[in-house]
Amino acid sequence: MRKISIAFTLAIILCTSLPAGAQRVLSLDSCRALALRNNKQLNATRLKQDVALNVRKAARTKYLPKVDAVGGYEYFSKEISLLSKDQQSTLNNLGTTMGTTLGSGLTSAITGLVQQGAMSMQTAQELGNLANTMATPLAQAGNALGQTITDAFHTNTHHVFAASVMVRQPIYMGGAITAANRIADINEQLVSNELQGMSQNTIFNIDNTYWTVVSLRQKQKLAQSYYDLVKKLDDDVHKMINEGVATRAEGLKVDVKVNEAEMQVTQVEDGLTLAKMLLCQLCGLPVGENIQLIDENNDNIAVEGLVASDTIDRANVATNRAELRMLQNTIDISKQTTKLTRALYLPQVALTGGYLLSNPNTFNGFQRRFSGVWNVGVMVRVPIWNWFEGEYKVRASKAATLIAEMELSDAKEKIDLQISQSEFKVNEATKKLTMANKNLASAEENLRCANVGFREGVMDATDVMAAQTAWQMAQSQKIDAEIDVKLSQVNLKKALGKLQ
Repeated sequence: MRKISIAFTLAIILCTSLPAGAQRVLSLDSCRALALRNNKQLNATRLKQDVALNVRKAARTKYLPKVDAVGGYEYFSKEISLLSKDQQSTLNNLGTTMGTTLGSGLTSAITGLVQQGAMSMQTAQELGNLANTMATPLAQAGNALGQTITDAFHTNTHHVFAASVMVRQPIYMGGAITAANRIADINEQLVSNELQGMSQNTIFNIDNTYWTVVSLRQKQKLAQSYYDLVKKLDDDVHKMINEGVATRAEGLKVDVKVNEAEMQVTQVEDGLTLAKMLLCQLCGLPVGENIQLIDENNDNIAVEGLVASDTIDRANVATNRAELRMLQNTIDISKQTTKLTRALYLPQVALTGGYLLSNPNTFNGFQRRFSGVWNVGVMVRVPIWNWFEGEYKVRASKAATLIAEMELSDAKEKIDLQISQSEFKVNEATKKLTMANKNLASAEENLRCANVGFREGVMDATDVMAAQTAWQMAQSQKIDAEIDVKLSQVNLKKALGKLQ
C-alpha cells in the first residue's frame, strides 16, 4: 500500500508539473543568446563575413599567374592566296610563254645567219621544222611546271582550326594588386566590426525590452496589490454602511477607486502581454510563446555597482566602439582606393607565354594537319596622355578621404558627449532611486497609520484612500527608479562600447 501511495503521489506531481513545463523560463543571458542566434540581420551579416573572406582570397590570386585556354573553328568563303591572279595565270602558262619567246628568238637568229650567208635556206628550214616539233612538248612541260608551283602555293584555308594556351604573370601593375589586397583585408575587418556593432545593438534592444517586461510585471503585482487594498477597504466601508456608521457617499467614492484599480490592472496586463510579444520577436521565438523572466518575481531588482567617473576610460572608446572602427576602416579603404586609382595611370608590365596550335599548319606550307609553336614575351603598357583624367580622379579620391576623416572626428565628439550624458543619467537615476526608497518608507508608514486610524474610527475612508494612492505612487516610482538605473547603466555600457 505504501508503494502504491508513493507511485500515486509521483504521478500527481508529474501531472501538475506538465503545465509549468510548457512555460519557458528565460534569464537576461538566455534572451541575449537567443537574440544573437536567431536575429536575421545578424545572420545576414555573418554571411557577409563569408563573402568578405572569399573576396580577400580572390584578391590574393592576383599575384599568381593566370592560365587561359582558347579553341575555335572558322569557315571562310575565300581562301588565303599568296599569289595574285595574274601571277597564277603567268605560272600556269609558263611553258607557252617560254615556247613563244624561245621560238621568236630562234627565228630571229636563223634569219640573221641566213642573211649573213652563214647558213643555207635549206638548213634554216630544217632547223625551223625541228624547233616547231620541239616547241609543243616544251610548252606542255613548262605549263605543267608552272601549275605545280601554283598548286604548291595553294593554302586550303576554307576550314581553319586553332587552339591556344596562354600564361600571364603580372610583374608590375603600379601597385594596383597590393592596394586591392589591402582593400579586401580592410573590408573583412569592416564586416567584422559591423557584426559586432549589430550584436551590441541587439543586446541593447534585448536589455531594454527585458527590463521593460520586468517593470511591467512589477507594476502588475503593484496594481493587483493596490486593487486588493481598495477592495478590502470597499468591503469594510460597505459593512460600516450596513451598520450605519458610514455614509452612502463614502461608499460611492470607494467604489470609484475600486473601478480605477481594476482598470489599472487591465491596462498593465495588456502592456505586459505586448511587451512579452516584443521580447519573443527579438529572441526569435513565436510571438505567442508563454515565457517567464527570472527577474519578474523579484521584489527588489538587483542594481549592479555603478561605474565611477574616474574609472571611465575614454581613451579606449575608439577601440571599443564598433562605429568608430568602421569609420576608420572607411578612411583606410578610401586611402587604398586613391592608390588603386593612381595605379591605373602608371606603367604596367606583365610576362606572357603560351602555345599556339593551328590547322592548317601555317609553319609548313599550310599543310592540312595540326601543328603548334610556343612563345614567350613581355607586355608593357605606358599611358602617355589622358587629358589629366588620372589626376582629377586622384583628387576626388583624396577629397573623399578627407570627408571620411571629418565624419570620424565628428562621431568621436558626439560619442564623447553621449558618454557624458549617459554618466549623468546614471548618477541622476541613482539619486532618484535613493529618494524613491525614502518616499516608499514614508508612504508605507503613512498607510499603516491610516489603516490604524480607520480601524480606531479617528480617520475616514478618504484619508485611507489618499494613503493608499500615495503608497501606490511611491511603489511605482521605486520600480521606475530601479528600471531607470538598469537602463542608464546599459546606455553607459553601450556608449563605452562595453556592452556584451
